[in-house]
Amino acid sequence: MKLLCALCFAVMLAAAANALDREAFTFVRYDLNVRVEPQQQRLGVRGKLTLRNDSGSPQRNVSLQISSSLNWRAITQQGKAVQFLTQPYTSDIDHTGSLSEAIVSLAQDVPARGEVELEIGYEGTIPQDATRLTRIGVPAETARHTDWDQIGKTFTAIRGAGYVAWYPISTEAANLSQGNSVAETVARWKTKQAQAEMKIRISDARGSSEASGELTCNAEAGQVNVNHSGGAASAVTECDYLPLEATVPLFVIGKYESLEGTAADVSYLSGHKAVAAEYAHAAEKALPFVTEWMAEPHQKVEVLELPDAGASPYEAGSMLLTPLNHVGTAAMEMTAVHQLAHAAFYSPRPWIYEGVAHFMQAAYRERQSGRQAGLDFMESHRAALLETEKSLAGEKGEQSLSKTEIEDLYRSKAMYVWWMLRDLVGETALKGALAAYQPDQDREPVYCERVIEGEAQVGLRWFFEDWVYHDKGLPDFRVESIFPQQAPSGSYLVTVTIENLGNAGAEVPVRLRAQGGDSSQRLEVRGKAKNSIRFTMPSPPLEIVVNDGSVPESDVSNNIYNVGAEAGKR
Repeated sequence: MKLLCALCFAVMLAAAANALDREAFTFVRYDLNVRVEPQQQRLGVRGKLTLRNDSGSPQRNVSLQISSSLNWRAITQQGKAVQFLTQPYTSDIDHTGSLSEAIVSLAQDVPARGEVELEIGYEGTIPQDATRLTRIGVPAETARHTDWDQIGKTFTAIRGAGYVAWYPISTEAANLSQGNSVAETVARWKTKQAQAEMKIRISDARGSSEASGELTCNAEAGQVNVNHSGGAASAVTECDYLPLEATVPLFVIGKYESLEGTAADVSYLSGHKAVAAEYAHAAEKALPFVTEWMAEPHQKVEVLELPDAGASPYEAGSMLLTPLNHVGTAAMEMTAVHQLAHAAFYSPRPWIYEGVAHFMQAAYRERQSGRQAGLDFMESHRAALLETEKSLAGEKGEQSLSKTEIEDLYRSKAMYVWWMLRDLVGETALKGALAAYQPDQDREPVYCERVIEGEAQVGLRWFFEDWVYHDKGLPDFRVESIFPQQAPSGSYLVTVTIENLGNAGAEVPVRLRAQGGDSSQRLEVRGKAKNSIRFTMPSPPLEIVVNDGSVPESDVSNNIYNVGAEAGKR
Protein backbone atom coordinates (compact mmCIF):
# COMPACT_ATOMS: atom_id res chain seq x y z
CA MET A 1 0.00 0.00 0.00
CA LYS A 2 2.85 2.41 0.90
CA LEU A 3 4.56 1.59 -2.38
CA LEU A 4 1.35 2.33 -4.26
CA CYS A 5 0.98 5.70 -2.50
CA ALA A 6 4.58 6.56 -3.29
CA LEU A 7 4.05 5.67 -6.94
CA CYS A 8 0.88 7.77 -7.08
CA PHE A 9 2.71 10.72 -5.54
CA ALA A 10 5.56 10.37 -8.03
CA VAL A 11 3.10 10.30 -10.93
CA MET A 12 1.33 13.41 -9.62
CA LEU A 13 4.57 15.32 -9.17
CA ALA A 14 5.78 14.25 -12.59
CA ALA A 15 2.57 15.60 -14.07
CA ALA A 16 3.00 18.79 -12.07
CA ALA A 17 6.55 19.15 -13.37
CA ASN A 18 5.26 19.36 -16.92
CA ALA A 19 3.01 22.29 -16.02
CA LEU A 20 5.37 23.85 -13.48
CA ASP A 21 6.06 27.58 -13.63
CA ARG A 22 9.73 27.49 -12.66
CA GLU A 23 9.99 31.25 -12.43
CA ALA A 24 6.84 31.81 -10.38
CA PHE A 25 8.78 32.34 -7.16
CA THR A 26 11.35 34.99 -6.36
CA PHE A 27 14.08 34.06 -3.88
CA VAL A 28 13.92 36.97 -1.44
CA ARG A 29 16.26 35.63 1.25
CA TYR A 30 19.07 33.08 1.50
CA ASP A 31 20.52 32.07 4.87
CA LEU A 32 23.01 29.29 4.18
CA ASN A 33 25.79 27.44 6.00
CA VAL A 34 28.25 26.09 3.46
CA ARG A 35 30.99 23.61 4.32
CA VAL A 36 33.79 23.13 1.81
CA GLU A 37 36.08 20.09 1.94
CA PRO A 38 38.85 20.70 -0.64
CA GLN A 39 40.55 17.36 -0.13
CA GLN A 40 37.35 15.56 -1.14
CA GLN A 41 36.19 18.27 -3.59
CA ARG A 42 33.00 18.27 -1.57
CA LEU A 43 30.39 20.87 -0.73
CA GLY A 44 27.74 20.53 1.94
CA VAL A 45 24.97 23.08 2.47
CA ARG A 46 22.30 23.52 5.15
CA GLY A 47 20.09 26.55 5.61
CA LYS A 48 16.89 28.39 4.87
CA LEU A 49 15.27 29.92 1.81
CA THR A 50 12.46 32.46 1.75
CA LEU A 51 10.51 32.57 -1.50
CA ARG A 52 7.76 34.92 -2.67
CA ASN A 53 5.07 33.97 -5.16
CA ASP A 54 5.22 36.64 -7.87
CA SER A 55 3.19 34.74 -10.45
CA GLY A 56 -0.18 36.39 -9.78
CA SER A 57 -1.94 33.12 -8.96
CA PRO A 58 -1.72 30.62 -6.04
CA GLN A 59 1.14 28.11 -6.31
CA ARG A 60 1.49 24.71 -4.63
CA ASN A 61 4.69 23.44 -6.30
CA VAL A 62 8.16 24.96 -6.11
CA SER A 63 11.22 24.21 -8.23
CA LEU A 64 14.63 24.25 -6.53
CA GLN A 65 17.67 23.66 -8.75
CA ILE A 66 21.30 22.92 -7.92
CA SER A 67 24.20 21.58 -9.97
CA SER A 68 23.78 18.02 -11.22
CA SER A 69 26.93 17.04 -9.28
CA LEU A 70 25.08 17.84 -6.02
CA ASN A 71 22.30 15.82 -4.38
CA TRP A 72 19.28 16.92 -2.39
CA ARG A 73 19.20 15.44 1.15
CA ALA A 74 16.37 17.20 2.95
CA ILE A 75 13.66 19.81 2.44
CA THR A 76 11.37 20.77 5.31
CA GLN A 77 8.73 23.39 6.04
CA GLN A 78 8.16 24.58 9.61
CA GLY A 79 10.16 21.63 10.87
CA LYS A 80 8.14 19.05 8.95
CA ALA A 81 9.41 17.12 5.94
CA VAL A 82 7.73 18.02 2.68
CA GLN A 83 7.29 15.71 -0.25
CA PHE A 84 9.57 16.34 -3.20
CA LEU A 85 10.63 14.61 -6.36
CA THR A 86 14.17 14.99 -7.74
CA GLN A 87 14.95 14.80 -11.42
CA PRO A 88 17.77 15.77 -13.80
CA TYR A 89 16.93 18.93 -15.72
CA THR A 90 19.00 19.70 -18.79
CA SER A 91 20.14 23.31 -18.76
CA ASP A 92 23.37 25.11 -19.59
CA ILE A 93 22.88 27.47 -16.68
CA ASP A 94 25.33 25.08 -14.93
CA HIS A 95 28.79 24.05 -16.17
CA THR A 96 27.75 20.37 -16.19
CA GLY A 97 24.95 21.15 -18.63
CA SER A 98 22.40 19.76 -16.20
CA LEU A 99 20.71 20.55 -12.90
CA SER A 100 19.46 18.45 -10.01
CA GLU A 101 15.92 19.73 -9.66
CA ALA A 102 13.71 19.19 -6.62
CA ILE A 103 10.02 19.69 -7.32
CA VAL A 104 8.55 20.43 -3.92
CA SER A 105 4.90 19.85 -3.06
CA LEU A 106 3.99 22.37 -0.34
CA ALA A 107 1.50 21.69 2.44
CA GLN A 108 -0.82 24.36 1.04
CA ASP A 109 -1.05 26.91 -1.74
CA VAL A 110 1.04 30.07 -1.49
CA PRO A 111 -1.15 33.01 -2.54
CA ALA A 112 0.05 35.71 -4.93
CA ARG A 113 2.69 37.87 -3.16
CA GLY A 114 2.70 35.36 -0.32
CA GLU A 115 5.95 33.96 1.09
CA VAL A 116 7.10 30.52 2.16
CA GLU A 117 10.21 29.52 4.12
CA LEU A 118 11.93 26.20 3.47
CA GLU A 119 14.79 24.50 5.32
CA ILE A 120 17.09 22.71 2.89
CA GLY A 121 20.09 20.40 2.79
CA TYR A 122 22.20 19.17 -0.09
CA GLU A 123 25.76 18.00 -0.74
CA GLY A 124 28.09 16.54 -3.31
CA THR A 125 31.26 17.25 -5.27
CA ILE A 126 32.15 20.07 -7.64
CA PRO A 127 34.91 18.91 -9.99
CA GLN A 128 35.91 20.90 -13.04
CA ASP A 129 33.39 20.17 -15.80
CA ALA A 130 33.00 21.77 -19.23
CA THR A 131 30.35 19.41 -20.60
CA ARG A 132 28.01 22.20 -21.68
CA LEU A 133 30.74 23.59 -23.95
CA THR A 134 32.23 20.40 -25.35
CA ARG A 135 28.84 18.99 -26.33
CA ILE A 136 28.28 21.95 -28.67
CA GLY A 137 31.69 21.45 -30.30
CA VAL A 138 33.99 23.71 -28.28
CA PRO A 139 37.50 22.16 -28.23
CA ALA A 140 38.20 20.54 -24.86
CA GLU A 141 41.22 22.73 -24.12
CA THR A 142 39.32 25.94 -24.86
CA ALA A 143 36.38 24.73 -22.79
CA ARG A 144 38.66 23.95 -19.85
CA HIS A 145 40.06 27.49 -19.89
CA THR A 146 36.52 28.91 -19.89
CA ASP A 147 34.69 26.73 -17.36
CA TRP A 148 37.47 26.55 -14.77
CA ASP A 149 35.21 26.38 -11.70
CA GLN A 150 36.00 23.58 -9.26
CA ILE A 151 36.62 22.62 -5.67
CA GLY A 152 40.18 21.32 -5.86
CA LYS A 153 42.78 20.06 -3.41
CA THR A 154 45.16 22.93 -4.10
CA PHE A 155 42.84 25.59 -5.51
CA THR A 156 39.12 26.31 -5.42
CA ALA A 157 37.10 28.88 -7.35
CA ILE A 158 33.33 28.67 -7.74
CA ARG A 159 31.18 31.26 -9.51
CA GLY A 160 27.42 31.36 -9.07
CA ALA A 161 24.40 31.67 -11.36
CA GLY A 162 25.32 31.05 -14.96
CA TYR A 163 28.40 28.98 -14.08
CA VAL A 164 27.76 26.64 -11.12
CA ALA A 165 24.45 26.36 -9.27
CA TRP A 166 26.12 25.97 -5.86
CA TYR A 167 23.21 27.81 -4.21
CA PRO A 168 19.58 27.05 -5.18
CA ILE A 169 18.04 28.80 -8.17
CA SER A 170 14.96 28.23 -10.32
CA THR A 171 14.94 29.03 -14.03
CA GLU A 172 13.56 27.64 -17.24
CA ALA A 173 15.99 25.58 -19.32
CA ALA A 174 18.69 27.47 -21.24
CA ASN A 175 20.77 26.09 -24.07
CA LEU A 176 24.07 27.44 -25.44
CA SER A 177 23.15 26.17 -28.89
CA GLN A 178 20.10 28.44 -28.95
CA GLY A 179 21.59 31.88 -29.54
CA ASN A 180 21.43 34.09 -26.45
CA SER A 181 19.30 31.69 -24.42
CA VAL A 182 21.76 31.32 -21.52
CA ALA A 183 22.66 35.01 -21.32
CA GLU A 184 19.00 36.02 -21.38
CA THR A 185 18.05 33.46 -18.72
CA VAL A 186 20.90 34.54 -16.43
CA ALA A 187 20.06 38.23 -16.90
CA ARG A 188 16.38 37.56 -16.18
CA TRP A 189 17.32 35.69 -13.01
CA LYS A 190 19.69 38.43 -11.83
CA THR A 191 17.11 41.13 -12.47
CA LYS A 192 14.41 39.24 -10.60
CA GLN A 193 16.62 38.49 -7.59
CA ALA A 194 18.27 41.92 -7.49
CA GLN A 195 16.69 42.87 -4.14
CA ALA A 196 17.23 39.46 -2.54
CA GLU A 197 19.24 39.26 0.68
CA MET A 198 21.89 36.57 0.81
CA LYS A 199 23.77 35.61 3.95
CA ILE A 200 26.27 32.80 3.53
CA ARG A 201 28.68 31.39 6.09
CA ILE A 202 31.37 29.36 4.35
CA SER A 203 33.61 27.16 6.47
CA ASP A 204 36.31 24.56 6.01
CA ALA A 205 38.45 22.66 8.49
CA ARG A 206 41.51 24.63 9.60
CA GLY A 207 43.74 21.79 8.48
CA SER A 208 42.31 21.95 4.96
CA SER A 209 42.56 25.74 4.99
CA GLU A 210 46.26 25.55 5.80
CA ALA A 211 46.78 23.14 2.91
CA SER A 212 44.65 25.00 0.41
CA GLY A 213 44.77 28.62 1.53
CA GLU A 214 42.42 31.22 2.88
CA LEU A 215 38.88 31.63 1.63
CA THR A 216 37.69 34.84 -0.04
CA CYS A 217 34.25 35.84 -1.33
CA ASN A 218 33.12 38.87 -3.32
CA ALA A 219 30.68 40.28 -0.77
CA GLU A 220 31.54 43.73 0.53
CA ALA A 221 30.50 42.59 4.00
CA GLY A 222 32.68 39.49 3.81
CA GLN A 223 34.73 38.83 6.93
CA VAL A 224 36.63 35.88 8.35
CA ASN A 225 36.11 34.55 11.86
CA VAL A 226 37.91 31.65 13.50
CA ASN A 227 35.67 29.50 15.68
CA HIS A 228 36.78 26.85 18.13
CA SER A 229 34.73 23.78 18.91
CA GLY A 230 35.95 20.81 20.91
CA GLY A 231 39.54 21.90 20.53
CA ALA A 232 39.34 22.09 16.73
CA ALA A 233 39.59 25.40 14.88
CA SER A 234 37.40 26.26 11.94
CA ALA A 235 37.70 29.28 9.64
CA VAL A 236 34.33 30.79 8.81
CA THR A 237 33.95 33.43 6.12
CA GLU A 238 30.72 35.38 6.43
CA CYS A 239 29.54 36.72 3.08
CA ASP A 240 26.56 39.09 3.13
CA TYR A 241 24.98 40.44 -0.04
CA LEU A 242 22.45 43.01 1.15
CA PRO A 243 20.96 43.19 -1.43
CA LEU A 244 22.28 40.87 -4.12
CA GLU A 245 21.77 43.41 -6.97
CA ALA A 246 23.79 42.35 -10.04
CA THR A 247 26.45 40.50 -8.04
CA VAL A 248 27.19 36.88 -8.92
CA PRO A 249 28.26 35.34 -5.58
CA LEU A 250 31.58 33.51 -5.73
CA PHE A 251 34.23 32.16 -3.40
CA VAL A 252 37.89 31.30 -3.85
CA ILE A 253 40.33 29.26 -1.76
CA GLY A 254 44.00 29.58 -2.63
CA LYS A 255 47.43 29.77 -1.02
CA TYR A 256 47.84 33.42 -1.79
CA GLU A 257 50.39 35.98 -0.87
CA SER A 258 49.10 39.54 -0.73
CA LEU A 259 50.33 42.83 -2.10
CA GLU A 260 48.44 45.89 -0.90
CA GLY A 261 48.51 48.96 -3.13
CA THR A 262 46.86 52.35 -2.86
CA ALA A 263 44.32 51.50 -5.59
CA ALA A 264 44.37 47.68 -5.75
CA ASP A 265 45.02 44.70 -3.53
CA VAL A 266 46.52 41.80 -5.46
CA SER A 267 46.43 38.21 -4.20
CA TYR A 268 49.07 36.23 -6.09
CA LEU A 269 50.42 32.72 -6.12
CA SER A 270 53.99 31.82 -5.22
CA GLY A 271 56.62 33.23 -7.55
CA HIS A 272 54.43 35.88 -9.16
CA LYS A 273 55.14 38.89 -6.95
CA ALA A 274 56.72 40.90 -9.75
CA VAL A 275 53.62 40.67 -11.97
CA ALA A 276 51.38 41.47 -9.01
CA ALA A 277 53.43 44.60 -8.37
CA GLU A 278 53.06 45.59 -12.04
CA TYR A 279 49.29 45.38 -11.75
CA ALA A 280 49.19 47.33 -8.49
CA HIS A 281 51.30 50.05 -10.12
CA ALA A 282 49.05 50.10 -13.20
CA ALA A 283 46.00 50.64 -10.97
CA GLU A 284 47.76 53.54 -9.24
CA LYS A 285 48.47 55.17 -12.61
CA ALA A 286 44.84 54.76 -13.75
CA LEU A 287 43.27 56.00 -10.50
CA PRO A 288 43.59 59.78 -11.12
CA PHE A 289 41.88 59.46 -14.52
CA VAL A 290 38.90 57.55 -13.10
CA THR A 291 38.63 59.94 -10.16
CA GLU A 292 38.65 62.91 -12.55
CA TRP A 293 35.72 61.45 -14.46
CA MET A 294 33.67 60.10 -11.57
CA ALA A 295 34.69 60.20 -7.97
CA GLU A 296 37.05 58.46 -5.59
CA PRO A 297 36.29 54.71 -5.76
CA HIS A 298 34.37 53.60 -2.68
CA GLN A 299 36.77 50.67 -2.26
CA LYS A 300 40.04 49.38 -3.60
CA VAL A 301 39.79 46.92 -6.45
CA GLU A 302 40.74 43.34 -5.73
CA VAL A 303 42.66 40.98 -8.01
CA LEU A 304 42.92 37.23 -7.36
CA GLU A 305 45.23 35.13 -9.49
CA LEU A 306 43.94 32.05 -11.31
CA PRO A 307 46.53 29.24 -11.49
CA ASP A 308 45.67 28.31 -15.09
CA ALA A 309 47.74 30.69 -17.25
CA GLY A 310 45.24 30.28 -20.10
CA ALA A 311 42.09 30.78 -18.05
CA SER A 312 39.55 33.37 -19.18
CA PRO A 313 39.47 36.31 -16.75
CA TYR A 314 36.26 36.90 -14.83
CA GLU A 315 35.11 40.19 -13.41
CA ALA A 316 32.67 40.49 -10.52
CA GLY A 317 32.21 44.18 -9.83
CA SER A 318 35.51 45.50 -8.50
CA MET A 319 36.91 41.96 -8.06
CA LEU A 320 38.87 40.36 -10.90
CA LEU A 321 39.87 36.71 -11.17
CA THR A 322 42.61 36.41 -13.77
CA PRO A 323 45.92 34.74 -14.61
CA LEU A 324 48.79 37.08 -13.78
CA ASN A 325 50.67 37.01 -17.06
CA HIS A 326 53.17 39.55 -18.36
CA VAL A 327 50.74 41.30 -20.71
CA GLY A 328 52.42 44.69 -20.55
CA THR A 329 51.75 47.85 -18.59
CA ALA A 330 49.31 49.34 -21.12
CA ALA A 331 47.03 46.28 -21.03
CA MET A 332 47.13 46.17 -17.23
CA GLU A 333 46.18 49.84 -17.03
CA MET A 334 43.19 49.24 -19.31
CA THR A 335 42.01 46.41 -17.09
CA ALA A 336 42.51 48.55 -14.00
CA VAL A 337 40.47 51.41 -15.51
CA HIS A 338 37.54 49.05 -16.02
CA GLN A 339 37.75 47.74 -12.45
CA LEU A 340 38.18 51.18 -10.91
CA ALA A 341 35.22 52.50 -12.91
CA HIS A 342 33.06 49.79 -11.33
CA ALA A 343 34.43 50.65 -7.89
CA ALA A 344 33.59 54.33 -8.40
CA PHE A 345 30.27 54.18 -10.27
CA TYR A 346 27.28 51.84 -10.01
CA SER A 347 24.04 51.50 -11.94
CA PRO A 348 21.46 48.72 -11.78
CA ARG A 349 21.20 48.96 -15.57
CA PRO A 350 23.84 46.89 -17.42
CA TRP A 351 24.05 49.29 -20.38
CA ILE A 352 25.02 52.07 -17.99
CA TYR A 353 27.15 50.06 -15.55
CA GLU A 354 29.14 48.13 -18.16
CA GLY A 355 28.85 50.70 -20.95
CA VAL A 356 30.42 53.43 -18.82
CA ALA A 357 33.27 51.14 -17.74
CA HIS A 358 34.05 50.24 -21.37
CA PHE A 359 33.76 53.88 -22.43
CA MET A 360 36.24 54.78 -19.70
CA GLN A 361 38.72 52.37 -21.25
CA ALA A 362 38.31 53.98 -24.68
CA ALA A 363 38.62 57.46 -23.15
CA TYR A 364 41.76 56.37 -21.28
CA ARG A 365 43.37 55.17 -24.51
CA GLU A 366 42.46 58.52 -26.00
CA ARG A 367 44.09 60.31 -23.07
CA GLN A 368 47.22 58.20 -23.49
CA SER A 369 47.71 58.36 -27.26
CA GLY A 370 45.12 60.63 -28.86
CA ARG A 371 41.61 60.31 -30.26
CA GLN A 372 42.52 57.75 -32.90
CA ALA A 373 43.81 55.36 -30.22
CA GLY A 374 40.44 55.53 -28.46
CA LEU A 375 38.62 54.95 -31.75
CA ASP A 376 40.88 51.97 -32.50
CA PHE A 377 39.96 50.45 -29.15
CA MET A 378 36.26 50.76 -29.97
CA GLU A 379 36.85 49.40 -33.46
CA SER A 380 38.16 46.18 -31.89
CA HIS A 381 34.62 45.64 -30.55
CA ARG A 382 32.72 46.55 -33.74
CA ALA A 383 32.93 43.20 -35.56
CA ALA A 384 31.31 41.28 -32.69
CA LEU A 385 28.68 44.00 -32.33
CA LEU A 386 27.91 43.84 -36.04
CA GLU A 387 27.47 40.07 -35.91
CA THR A 388 25.10 40.41 -32.97
CA GLU A 389 23.06 43.08 -34.76
CA LYS A 390 22.80 40.87 -37.84
CA SER A 391 21.66 37.89 -35.78
CA LEU A 392 18.97 40.01 -34.12
CA ALA A 393 17.66 41.49 -37.38
CA GLY A 394 15.31 38.57 -38.05
CA GLU A 395 14.16 38.01 -34.47
CA LYS A 396 10.81 39.07 -33.15
CA GLY A 397 10.67 41.75 -30.51
CA GLU A 398 13.17 44.45 -29.68
CA GLN A 399 16.46 44.20 -27.85
CA SER A 400 16.41 47.79 -26.62
CA LEU A 401 19.64 48.81 -24.96
CA SER A 402 17.80 49.83 -21.80
CA LYS A 403 16.53 46.27 -21.30
CA THR A 404 18.93 44.05 -23.22
CA GLU A 405 20.47 40.95 -21.71
CA ILE A 406 23.01 40.51 -24.53
CA GLU A 407 26.62 41.31 -23.62
CA ASP A 408 27.69 42.65 -27.01
CA LEU A 409 24.92 45.23 -26.70
CA TYR A 410 25.20 46.32 -23.08
CA ARG A 411 29.00 46.34 -23.24
CA SER A 412 30.17 47.22 -26.77
CA LYS A 413 27.17 49.08 -28.20
CA ALA A 414 26.72 50.94 -24.94
CA MET A 415 30.39 51.97 -25.04
CA TYR A 416 29.77 53.63 -28.41
CA VAL A 417 26.62 55.28 -27.04
CA TRP A 418 28.55 56.91 -24.19
CA TRP A 419 31.27 58.07 -26.60
CA MET A 420 28.62 59.58 -28.90
CA LEU A 421 26.94 61.24 -25.93
CA ARG A 422 30.23 62.88 -25.00
CA ASP A 423 30.58 64.14 -28.58
CA LEU A 424 27.02 65.48 -28.42
CA VAL A 425 27.06 67.25 -25.04
CA GLY A 426 30.75 67.75 -24.29
CA GLU A 427 33.06 66.23 -21.71
CA THR A 428 32.21 68.67 -18.92
CA ALA A 429 28.47 68.01 -19.15
CA LEU A 430 28.94 64.24 -19.29
CA LYS A 431 31.21 64.28 -16.24
CA GLY A 432 28.58 66.32 -14.44
CA ALA A 433 25.90 63.81 -15.41
CA LEU A 434 27.91 60.88 -14.07
CA ALA A 435 28.44 62.76 -10.82
CA ALA A 436 24.72 63.61 -10.58
CA TYR A 437 23.50 60.09 -11.38
CA GLN A 438 21.86 58.37 -8.40
CA PRO A 439 21.33 54.61 -8.89
CA ASP A 440 18.51 54.43 -6.33
CA GLN A 441 16.62 57.10 -8.32
CA ASP A 442 16.94 55.19 -11.62
CA ARG A 443 13.47 53.63 -11.55
CA GLU A 444 12.54 54.21 -15.20
CA PRO A 445 14.55 54.13 -18.46
CA VAL A 446 14.24 57.91 -19.07
CA TYR A 447 16.03 58.79 -15.82
CA CYS A 448 19.50 58.73 -17.38
CA GLU A 449 18.39 60.86 -20.32
CA ARG A 450 16.95 63.48 -17.98
CA VAL A 451 20.14 63.64 -15.90
CA ILE A 452 22.30 64.23 -19.00
CA GLU A 453 19.85 66.74 -20.47
CA GLY A 454 19.83 68.61 -17.18
CA GLU A 455 23.61 68.97 -17.25
CA ALA A 456 23.91 69.72 -20.96
CA GLN A 457 20.75 71.82 -21.41
CA VAL A 458 20.03 70.14 -24.75
CA GLY A 459 17.28 67.78 -25.89
CA LEU A 460 18.42 64.19 -26.40
CA ARG A 461 15.12 62.36 -26.86
CA TRP A 462 15.75 61.61 -30.54
CA PHE A 463 19.11 60.04 -29.71
CA PHE A 464 17.79 57.94 -26.82
CA GLU A 465 14.81 56.82 -28.92
CA ASP A 466 17.13 55.47 -31.61
CA TRP A 467 19.93 54.05 -29.45
CA VAL A 468 18.55 53.22 -25.99
CA TYR A 469 14.76 52.86 -25.86
CA HIS A 470 14.32 51.05 -29.18
CA ASP A 471 16.34 48.64 -31.26
CA LYS A 472 16.88 50.47 -34.52
CA GLY A 473 20.06 48.68 -35.45
CA LEU A 474 23.03 50.66 -36.73
CA PRO A 475 23.25 53.60 -39.14
CA ASP A 476 24.86 53.37 -42.58
CA PHE A 477 26.26 56.67 -43.87
CA ARG A 478 27.33 57.53 -47.40
CA VAL A 479 28.13 60.68 -49.34
CA GLU A 480 25.06 61.12 -51.52
CA SER A 481 26.35 64.16 -53.45
CA ILE A 482 28.90 66.96 -53.47
CA PHE A 483 28.50 70.37 -55.11
CA PRO A 484 31.57 72.66 -55.15
CA GLN A 485 31.33 76.27 -56.37
CA GLN A 486 34.26 78.60 -56.87
CA ALA A 487 33.70 82.09 -55.50
CA PRO A 488 35.06 85.27 -57.16
CA SER A 489 37.67 85.41 -54.41
CA GLY A 490 39.02 82.08 -55.56
CA SER A 491 37.85 80.06 -52.54
CA TYR A 492 35.45 77.14 -52.85
CA LEU A 493 32.03 76.74 -51.27
CA VAL A 494 31.44 72.98 -51.05
CA THR A 495 27.99 71.57 -50.25
CA VAL A 496 28.06 67.94 -49.14
CA THR A 497 24.91 65.83 -48.73
CA ILE A 498 25.12 62.80 -46.44
CA GLU A 499 22.54 60.02 -46.59
CA ASN A 500 21.83 57.58 -43.74
CA LEU A 501 20.64 54.25 -45.15
CA GLY A 502 20.14 52.83 -41.64
CA ASN A 503 17.31 53.35 -39.16
CA ALA A 504 19.30 54.87 -36.28
CA GLY A 505 20.24 58.52 -36.44
CA ALA A 506 23.46 60.04 -35.15
CA GLU A 507 25.61 63.13 -35.20
CA VAL A 508 28.51 62.09 -37.40
CA PRO A 509 31.81 63.85 -38.20
CA VAL A 510 32.33 64.81 -41.86
CA ARG A 511 35.86 65.63 -43.05
CA LEU A 512 36.70 67.36 -46.33
CA ARG A 513 40.22 66.93 -47.65
CA ALA A 514 41.70 69.48 -50.03
CA GLN A 515 45.15 70.34 -51.29
CA GLY A 516 45.39 73.26 -48.91
CA GLY A 517 44.38 71.26 -45.81
CA ASP A 518 41.46 69.48 -44.16
CA SER A 519 38.28 70.77 -42.55
CA SER A 520 35.88 68.84 -40.29
CA GLN A 521 32.34 69.49 -39.11
CA ARG A 522 29.67 67.47 -37.37
CA LEU A 523 26.30 66.74 -38.97
CA GLU A 524 23.15 65.22 -37.51
CA VAL A 525 21.58 62.71 -39.90
CA ARG A 526 18.46 60.88 -38.79
CA GLY A 527 17.60 57.35 -39.86
CA LYS A 528 16.49 56.92 -43.51
CA ALA A 529 17.15 60.61 -44.10
CA LYS A 530 19.59 63.07 -45.70
CA ASN A 531 21.22 66.25 -44.47
CA SER A 532 23.66 68.71 -45.98
CA ILE A 533 26.63 70.68 -44.73
CA ARG A 534 28.77 73.44 -46.26
CA PHE A 535 32.53 73.93 -46.23
CA THR A 536 34.55 76.95 -47.35
CA MET A 537 37.93 75.85 -48.67
CA PRO A 538 40.88 77.67 -50.25
CA SER A 539 41.37 74.94 -52.88
CA PRO A 540 39.27 72.34 -54.74
CA PRO A 541 38.01 69.38 -52.64
CA LEU A 542 39.74 66.04 -53.14
CA GLU A 543 37.99 63.65 -50.79
CA ILE A 544 35.06 63.47 -48.36
CA VAL A 545 35.19 61.12 -45.36
CA VAL A 546 32.03 60.59 -43.35
CA ASN A 547 32.50 59.10 -39.85
CA ASP A 548 35.84 58.75 -38.12
CA GLY A 549 34.83 55.51 -36.37
CA SER A 550 33.07 57.17 -33.43
CA VAL A 551 29.65 56.01 -34.66
CA PRO A 552 29.22 52.24 -35.15
CA GLU A 553 27.94 51.50 -38.66
CA SER A 554 26.62 48.42 -40.38
CA ASP A 555 28.74 49.21 -43.48
CA VAL A 556 31.89 51.35 -43.55
CA SER A 557 32.87 50.54 -47.14
CA ASN A 558 30.95 53.57 -48.46
CA ASN A 559 32.36 56.20 -46.07
CA ILE A 560 34.92 57.69 -48.46
CA TYR A 561 34.05 59.69 -51.56
CA ASN A 562 36.83 60.60 -54.00
CA VAL A 563 35.90 63.89 -55.62
CA GLY A 564 38.43 63.77 -58.43
CA ALA A 565 40.38 66.46 -60.21
CA GLU A 566 37.40 67.54 -62.32
CA ALA A 567 35.38 68.65 -59.30
CA GLY A 568 37.06 72.04 -59.19
CA LYS A 569 36.16 72.80 -62.84
CA ARG A 570 32.38 72.52 -62.40
